[in-house]
Amino acid sequence: MGGNSPCASCKLLRRRCAKDCIFAPYFPSDDPHKFAIVHKVFGASNVSKMLQELPAQRRADAVSSLVYEANARVRDPVYGCVGAISYLQNQVSQLQMQLAVAQAEILCIQMQQEPMLPIPPQTLDQVVDDKSYVLQNQYVNFANSSTNVIHDHSLKRESIFGDMVS
Repeated sequence: MGGNSPCASCKLLRRRCAKDCIFAPYFPSDDPHKFAIVHKVFGASNVSKMLQELPAQRRADAVSSLVYEANARVRDPVYGCVGAISYLQNQVSQLQMQLAVAQAEILCIQMQQEPMLPIPPQTLDQVVDDKSYVLQNQYVNFANSSTNVIHDHSLKRESIFGDMVS
């Protein structure tokens, strides 16, 4: 900025703001917290070096990233924004699993509502009793017409702890 109003970094560091101050365009005097947090996490000297190495058109994005990472580091000193990314990836994974379960439930309900077609005897692998049949890996129970559900035991998956999850 130079002149009357020093930038936030020069105010915090208690120095005169030069005309060519590298911080002035990105850390205005009306937002001192922005520079304070970046300075606390990365240090003014390191931020200055980073900004000088970048072309002028990329510096604003770099400052935005530094501010985001600094805020994340203050909230989570060990993992920073990687912790937030990991949390969000886990949340997406859980939601995908819930979606798959909901889709399977919808399929089961649709199958219950459709009339069951007779299964030709040549397609049966094994007759269990007069009301149940085993077809490959699927178990179909015709004992009660309101509970005609196919249980596919091949859909079990292994959790990260080594146990099987349905």
